Amino acid sequence: MKNLFLCDAKKKMWLVVAPGGRRIDLKKLAHVIGSARLSFGSADRLMRVLGVAPGSVTPFCVINDPGCDVQVILDAEMMHAEVINAHPLTNTITTTFSASDLRRFIEACGHRPRLVDLAAAAPD
Repeated sequence: MKNLFLCDAKKKMWLVVAPGGRRIDLKKLAHVIGSARLSFGSADRLMRVLGVAPGSVTPFCVINDPGCDVQVILDAEMMHAEVINAHPLTNTITTTFSASDLRRFIEACGHRPRLVDLAAAAPD
């Protein structure tokens, strides 16, 4: 799984969750998700907002964002998988769960994840 913590030019924050092999062009992604120009969020902001260090970003981080300041984007194709693997707030272990359970978890944390066709953000 690939998890990108991004900020746009308007200071909006995004957590983009996609299969590990998905290639993503940030310029195209901005258009696909309807954001301003995107860049990676700083390590300080990542820790402050989602409570993890770089390298440990995971969809489970939304539990540390009770104000729902981060918009969650889920790869639509990935959400058709029977099972998904992710790190549970640390990159030293991995857990397996269903795509529907991932969505339920994110929603239980107060977020409204958007399913997006991230193939449209692939580099040319």
